[in-house]
Amino acid sequence: MAEAERIIGTPDTPDAAGSGQERPGEHTASGERADSEVTRAPAGGSGTDAAAAGASGTDRPEATPGRPRGRRRIAVLFAVAAFAYALDLVSKLIVVAKLEHHPPIEIVGDWLKFEAIRNAGAAFGFGEAFTVIFTVIAASVIVVIARLARKLYSLPWAIALGLLLGGALGNLTDRIFRAPGVFEGAVVDFIAPKHFAVFNLADSAIVCGGILIVLLSFKGLDPDGTVHKD
Repeated sequence: MAEAERIIGTPDTPDAAGSGQERPGEHTASGERADSEVTRAPAGGSGTDAAAAGASGTDRPEATPGRPRGRRRIAVLFAVAAFAYALDLVSKLIVVAKLEHHPPIEIVGDWLKFEAIRNAGAAFGFGEAFTVIFTVIAASVIVVIARLARKLYSLPWAIALGLLLGGALGNLTDRIFRAPGVFEGAVVDFIAPKHFAVFNLADSAIVCGGILIVLLSFKGLDPDGTVHKD
């Protein structure tokens, strides 16, 4: 009988252990949960602060991407200018070495020939008595384009100004380094269409850049990327 009472009165070991004692793992788990909750709270607060900071400084995200975009447009301008200048310079070196003092080379019969001519005037042979003036104008164009590049955010304008800059540099190099003297040098022209003035690749770049600028102006696109309507 005593043995039976002892068996009946003894509680179930798993339940008793669960209700009266903490298991070793439970203390650690509860501590970790508490620590994680404490750690998570500052993280949430920092996220809230970041969101508030983002809401209060909405103009900064717009300004930051604008700077790299402007730098890319400037890079395009100088890349186009360098390409146009190099193409003009190499073509003139070849013409002076291979074509000057030689008969013209017919490209398309009489309609298009390559003929080396020294031009002391402006593009297409105009104004040969004003070589120094044209030199000053070319240098002024280069300075204006360099100053305008700081506010450049339009890709078409970057291409147009790059063509102008490369062409102006090409002809200015001739004005400075070719005979008869500094700032009075004659420009090397060699593209001779029938019934038209002889010109070079620098002249072509200047004309193409000017035409593109006129078209952009008619469309209302400014160098800074804004579009205006008259």
